[in-house]
Order: sequence, then C-alpha cells, then structure tokens
Amino acid sequence: MPQRLLFISNGHGEDDNSSHVIRSLKAIRPELEIAALPLVGEGHAYRKLSLPIVGPTYVLPSGGFTYMDRLRLIDDLRAGLLNMTWKQFQAMKKYAPQVDFVVATGDTFAQSFAYFSGKPFLSNIASLSAMYEGRLKMDLLLWQIFKSQRCQAVVTRDAFTAQDLQQQGLKKVRFGGFPSVDRIKPTGKDLQLSAGQNMVALLPGSRTAEAIRNFKLAMQLAQATTQLNPQLQFRAALVPSVMAAVKTICQQQGWQCEQQHHPTQQPWMRLHHAGDESFALPTEILCYSDAYSDIIRSATLVFGMAGMAVDQAVAIGKPVVQVAGTGPQFTYAFAEAQERLLGLSVRTIGQQAATPAVLKAAAQYIVTTLEDPAYLQACVENGRQKFGPFGGSARIANTILQHLDHVTASPTVPSDTASRTTPPASSASAPSP
Repeated sequence: MPQRLLFISNGHGEDDNSSHVIRSLKAIRPELEIAALPLVGEGHAYRKLSLPIVGPTYVLPSGGFTYMDRLRLIDDLRAGLLNMTWKQFQAMKKYAPQVDFVVATGDTFAQSFAYFSGKPFLSNIASLSAMYEGRLKMDLLLWQIFKSQRCQAVVTRDAFTAQDLQQQGLKKVRFGGFPSVDRIKPTGKDLQLSAGQNMVALLPGSRTAEAIRNFKLAMQLAQATTQLNPQLQFRAALVPSVMAAVKTICQQQGWQCEQQHHPTQQPWMRLHHAGDESFALPTEILCYSDAYSDIIRSATLVFGMAGMAVDQAVAIGKPVVQVAGTGPQFTYAFAEAQERLLGLSVRTIGQQAATPAVLKAAAQYIVTTLEDPAYLQACVENGRQKFGPFGGSARIANTILQHLDHVTASPTVPSDTASRTTPPASSASAPSP
C-alpha cells in the first residue's frame, strides 16, 4: 500500500516552499500519495500540482498578515475566520487517520494543526528565522510542539537558525534550506534586452489589488530613475491577474500600452510614457506574465514589493530596493523586517507609504548602487551566506522520507508516551550546520 503524506501550511510562501519539496518527493518516490491543507488562501501552488485539497479554503481580508497590523484581525473575524478554521480543523481530523505522516510548513498555526492530527510529523519553520534578532524567540506552545514525541524533526530555512535552536537544546533541528530558489532557472524567454545596459526588475507582488497599487508605484519609480540614467532597462514580472489589468492601469496613469507577440512566447506588454513636465525623458517598461525566472536572473538590481520574490532575489545575489506600500502585506513594518532578515542586500527607502519624494530618493539610490561594483559583489556573497547551500528541496524531501520510513516501520512511534528512537542520519540528509 502506498505511503500517504499530508502537507499543512499557513501562507502563500509556505505553500510555494512545500510545493517544491513535493516535486522532489515525487521525483524520488513517485508512488507516494500526497494531499494538502492550505490554511490561508486558495492553495494555488498545490492545485498546480493537481494535489487533492483537504478541507475548505478561503481568502482573508488581511491576506494573512495580521501580525503586521493586529487591527486587521477584526476584519478577518468578521469574515468568518473562526468558523472557517474550525471547519478546516474538522476536515483535518477526519482525513488524518488515512495518512502515515504530516509535514507542517509555517508558524504556530500550521504546527498546531500537525500536532493535533495525532500523527507523527515534521515541522518546516520556513517563516521563522533567528537572523531577525540573533536568537529565535518562540512562544511556549510552539516550543512544546517541537519537544513532543510526534514531532520527528524540525527543519529551518537557514543554517544560522538551525544552529541557534540546537544551542537552545532542540537537538532534532536540521538545516533544510530555501526550496523555492532551487527552480529559479532561465527558460530562454526573449526579454528584448539591449546588450551592455543594466536591467532593473520590477516585482510588485502577487495579490492582485495590492500588486496593482504597487505596480503603479513601480511605474513612477521607473520614470524617476530614467531621468537620472536613460540607459536603464525595466522589465516587470507580473502575475496573470495584474497583467490583465495593465491596459486599465496605463489609462489611469497616462501611459501608452500595446500588446506584443512573439512566435514562441505568450504575449507581452510594452508600456511607454512620452514624458511631461514632471518627467522630461520618455520611459519604457516591458511586462511579462510568464518570464519571472528569466527576469530575476537577468536583472542587475531588483525593485521589489513582495515577500518570497525578494527572498529569492537576495538568494541569487541581487541587490534589492524597496519602498513601502499601503498593504495589507507590503507596509513599512514588513519591509523593515525583511531588511533586517536579509541584511546588506536590501535597502528600504522611506518610512511610510511611498510619496513622490520617496520614489525620487529610491531612484537616486538605484543609480548610485549600479555604479558600485564592490557592493554588487557583496550582495552575491550575502545571498550565499543567508540561503546557501542550495538544494533545499532535495534535502528536506530526503529528511521527510527518512522519518516516514522509520514511523511506518515502527507503528508505535506516533504516541507521545512512546519512547522514540531517532533514525540514523542517512547520506542523503543535510548535514548539521
């Protein structure tokens, strides 16, 4: 009988990370039966893999970012948060007896679901890092979950956090890595780039309404930056829902927009602003909805108003410039926290939702940064230190299989009252940091 896994995650980034681990699991052991329970959002990353979804899914008014603004929790509660969470919990309890092992990706929310499943589980704390403050401070509930017998292993996104938790006494922790960066590889998209000129990638995020607002700021930034360096090229990586709104956005912003065609690629958009009293020089942005990896790999610098995408940019050695938006995700609090986490590669301009003055300052910083080869090289090294070594998908997948095989061979292991013998580290597992 095939082994069965249930992935539980509480966030879009967590869904994405889990999806890459699942791909690696399927490559290693195709007969695995895997289902998913996304606790926040629709679980699009799982649906792309055609995985069965356990329980109801829904989109919160806050986008799942109540930790950035606790007042947004009120909107979530009014939208039925408690009722939906209870329905998800019931669905999980009903489905759990069918599975052999649970993988929880995220913070206390996802880890609590895994614990109450009654099954042995692995905790992937991709959203938690000791790099924010130098030491990871966890609430008592999360610590008790990790200490439980059913928690077979804890894997971290960065080696520094694994080392920190080991020093705090959690011996079952292992460095896993950042799975989503493993598949950021060029696909051969023709980005219409001019040789010898720097390219700035515009990454406004993936949540439609907020990403549209962020993209309008990116357009204004491109105008301001062009006035300082007309040789710069701008390429925007947009999700399909934002791409569909580009014509309307251009009409609102006073830009011209025309759809372009390529024999072997999806259509892309060429945006053009002829210039006016505020921006004398013309500005051009090329927009794609299917060229994210090519754009981020080809960029010299990234203007990012996103979470996962900024992480990925830093991981592959790109400098990132940020300005705050109005949220719900990319507020100043989020941007500042991301800057602390990712270190010297990220610079946040301004301390409030971006104004024309902030965008002008960001444009100046971009031009100055592109003229600093020593800093650009330091960003490459910083990416390696923060996220390397790469290969997190395979490392985490092998760790999961190691423990899955152990618990399926030892049916008494899931009990918290049973004595658990940690399986010996296999050659495929990640070394301790």
